[in-house]
Amino acid sequence: MADNNSCSPRYSGIGGQAVMEGVMMRNKENYAVAVRKPDGEMAIVKDVYKGILSSEAAEKIPIIRGIIGFIDSLVLGMKAINFSADFYAEEEEVKEKTEDAREKENAEKAEDAGEKTPQVMTAKEKQSSMGMMTVLVMIVAMFLALGLFMVIPYFISLAFSNLIGSPRLLALFEGIIRLLIFVAYIKVISMMEEIKRVFRYHGAEHKCINCLETGHELTVENVRNASREHRRCGTSFLLYVMVVSILFFTLIDTKNRLLRVGLRIILIPLIAGVAYEFIRLAGRSNNPIIRSLSLPGLMMQRLTTAEPDDDMIKVGIASVEAVFDWKSYLKENFNNDIQGSP
Repeated sequence: MADNNSCSPRYSGIGGQAVMEGVMMRNKENYAVAVRKPDGEMAIVKDVYKGILSSEAAEKIPIIRGIIGFIDSLVLGMKAINFSADFYAEEEEVKEKTEDAREKENAEKAEDAGEKTPQVMTAKEKQSSMGMMTVLVMIVAMFLALGLFMVIPYFISLAFSNLIGSPRLLALFEGIIRLLIFVAYIKVISMMEEIKRVFRYHGAEHKCINCLETGHELTVENVRNASREHRRCGTSFLLYVMVVSILFFTLIDTKNRLLRVGLRIILIPLIAGVAYEFIRLAGRSNNPIIRSLSLPGLMMQRLTTAEPDDDMIKVGIASVEAVFDWKSYLKENFNNDIQGSP
């Protein structure tokens, strides 16, 4: 019997993200979002995203490509999430139509009695306002993230400045606080039922990619037996952003507190670019040292992924097949030695 992890992973170039009741997969400029609708049917949308800066030259420049890739992942991720959320907005629209009919009947009765009725926003009006709300939510979320993970740990560390004399040791202590806040944040949100399901789809996404990159056919049985941890995962990226920030922040040498906070925020794109380069290298290399350095990120993924059921796996497979010719990939990379069922 073949083990689903028996082959050394071969880079496929595909990546993805879990969304609300679904999975988004991207292969170069093509991406697809597969979603399990409330009625149990599966919906798939395929589109092209060229990125905020579709320049081949920029993609070859280390760090810069990481900054661009980070921004692209945020933009495309929000588009995928909005697509998946739309199906549940449609379900609400059906419910609201029924409720609107009842309210209309009640309104007519109220008007006959000489009463004024409140204005009711339709589902379409709600969806039109949803776009602006999404932008506002993203802006607020970014400021909250900056405060939670970059600013608050700094001010907490200041409370211990008298005990820790060395500025570099204080920066290290600040980094440890940042890591603890990050882990605590993941633990808290993982208690929410909706997030638990997203984490299961996250597991399905990883399992589909790992199944292929270890030389196995993309079947439900093979995916089920694949690992749910992957070295190119966004969770690992965020963890290494935290680690790299410790190294960078120890270099900030100024006593002005406002300037220290400002420099922390300004350095975030550079830190993200460096973390991206490591994740990129980890996803393409089987070097023992790189694999060892990847272990903390893989351990963190145990918090952000969970075992999917077969229906979730089918959604992940459908998303892959919409953008990736996995049979040709297996034939080219595994010398026709395609692994069957474990």
